[in-house]
Amino acid sequence: MTFFCGSAVVATLASGITSAPLQEAAGMIVVPFEKSITTIGLWLTDINKSFQEKQDLIDQNEELKNTVDTLTEQNNILIQNQSELSRLQELYDLDAEYSDYPKVAARIISKDPGNWYDTFMINKGSKDGIKKDMNVIAGNGLVGIVYDVSSHTAKVRTIINDTSMVSAMFLKTNDACIVNGSLDTMEDGYLEVVYISKDAKVKNGDELVTSYVSSKFNEGITIGKVSDLKLDSTKLTKTARVTPVVDFKHLKEVLVITDLK
Repeated sequence: MTFFCGSAVVATLASGITSAPLQEAAGMIVVPFEKSITTIGLWLTDINKSFQEKQDLIDQNEELKNTVDTLTEQNNILIQNQSELSRLQELYDLDAEYSDYPKVAARIISKDPGNWYDTFMINKGSKDGIKKDMNVIAGNGLVGIVYDVSSHTAKVRTIINDTSMVSAMFLKTNDACIVNGSLDTMEDGYLEVVYISKDAKVKNGDELVTSYVSSKFNEGITIGKVSDLKLDSTKLTKTARVTPVVDFKHLKEVLVITDLK
């Protein structure tokens, strides 16, 4: 186009003829060309604008993702704090319920494999006044007993452990019985209660607590409520099921009663 225009100028000046025909010819060539260039320019501008808008959306989306991640993290922290507050409130209420007994709070730091907290280790030991056979409580009642102690840790065997046997009694009647630990029955949500006197005036729904005749457990600590009372095969005693008040799948903090029976 530059060459054409230059040639047209030179030719016009050299010939001395009017430039009208050349102007008309140039108009026929240049105007469509300008329109094409303008159209292409607008099209490229729209594409550039579209890319810019897309990049802006990508940046905004990334910013929103970061905001969501931050809020999610903050929300998880709040949920954890709320959960911990609820557990500590339970311990506080439990401490008040058994105010006659001195206690030490402890956190569970390890447990045996499996779904249940049948044995576990706490972060308090002999340096903190913990001794073997001290009772352990959490939630709404009895968890178990300390069976091994080191300077800074201690191991706890819970009442659901297969080797556990707890001397218990019915809170309303003081009738004695034994609660047998069993992970198998706990899968169905209960422990077996045996050696209930056939003449005991007890009924389903009665509360079971630790007995005053127990050699290791302090008296009156809640174990759970009984169900399925019936005569055993000998017809001399009754058996029942007890549903523990403690959640043995979600323990985290416990209280250790520092008074030995």
